[in-house]
Amino acid sequence: MPGPTSSERVTIYDVAKTAKVSTATASKALNGTGRVSEETRSRIKSVAQQLGFRPNALARSLTSKRSFSVGLLTDDTYGRFTLPVMAGVSEGLIDHGVSVFLCSIDGNPDLARIHVDALLDKQVDGIIATGKRVDKPLPVDLTHLSVPVVYALTAGPAGALILVPDDRQGATEAVRHLIAQKRRRIVHVTGPESFQVVRERAQACQDALHAAGLPTADALTLYGSWSELWGHEAVARLWSGANQPDGIFCGNDQIARGVIDALRERGVGVPTDVSVVGFDNWEIVAAQTRPPLTTIDMNLKELGRQAGLALLRLANGETVAPGLWKLPCSLVVRDS
Repeated sequence: MPGPTSSERVTIYDVAKTAKVSTATASKALNGTGRVSEETRSRIKSVAQQLGFRPNALARSLTSKRSFSVGLLTDDTYGRFTLPVMAGVSEGLIDHGVSVFLCSIDGNPDLARIHVDALLDKQVDGIIATGKRVDKPLPVDLTHLSVPVVYALTAGPAGALILVPDDRQGATEAVRHLIAQKRRRIVHVTGPESFQVVRERAQACQDALHAAGLPTADALTLYGSWSELWGHEAVARLWSGANQPDGIFCGNDQIARGVIDALRERGVGVPTDVSVVGFDNWEIVAAQTRPPLTTIDMNLKELGRQAGLALLRLANGETVAPGLWKLPCSLVVRDS
C-alpha cells in the first residue's frame, strides 16, 4: 500500500497502515516496549525507515515525562576543555535520542543563574557542570535542583558525582616514559602552584623519580604560567646552571612547545640530547610542534561520554554511586 506523499509528515498511523498492524503494535515496536515478536518489530522499523518516519518529540516527552535533552553548563570560554567533553557527552547520548544544550556562563553568576533557569524551563532531564579547573566550582549553586547534576572537570559539592582525569596516574606515565628513554636528570616545568592538578602532578613526578632511584628535590620542579613564554624562560634558567637536565616533563603542551623551541635555539637536540613530554594532548599544539610532541592525553572525550551516561542513568531513576571518579589518562608517543 502506498505511503503518504513527500509533502506530508509521516505519522505512526502511516507506519501502522503500511505495515498492516495496529497503531498500538507499531508504537510498541518503535519504542521498544510491550510484547512484539522480533520479526514484527524488525519489519515495522524497516517500514518506518522507508517512509522517513520521525517520532514526535513532544508526544514522546509527554508519554515518558522526559524531554530527552540535557544541559551542559561551562565557564570554559575558549572551549579548550569543554568541546571534547561535549563531544563525548553527545556521543554517549546520541543513541539514546538525547540532545545536549551548551550554555557558556563565562564566570558570571548572574548569567549562570539565567541559563540554569532556562534549562529547567525547558525541562531538561539533567545538567552536566564542566569547566577548566578541577579545584574551582562554577559560580552557581546547583544543589537541590529538580533534576540530577553530574560534575565533570570542575569542583562539586560533597556527595556529588564528580568525574576528573587521574592526573597523578598521567604524570607517573610521563616520567616513567622519560626513564624508559634512559633519561636520568629529569626536571618538571609546570604551571601555577595554586592549581590542584599542578601539585598532584608534581608530587607524582617526585614519587616516580624516587621509585626509580633518581634524584628528587623541590628544585627539580619549576612553577610558572601556562604559556610557551614560560617554557622559554624555564630553559633559560635551567641552562644558566651547570647541571642541565636530559629529560623535561612539562605541565601542559604549551609549556612543552616553548621548551622545545628554546632548546632548538640553543642547539640542543630533541630528543637526541633532551627528551620532552607534555600534558593535555592538545593536538593543534602537540602535532604541530617540531618534533611532534609526546604527551599525556586526559581522554576528555571519554570523560564526557561517561558523564553523559551516568547522568542518563540518574535521569532514568537508576542508582549511581556518588563520589570522585578518576578516569585514566594515556601516553601518546610521538617524536620528542
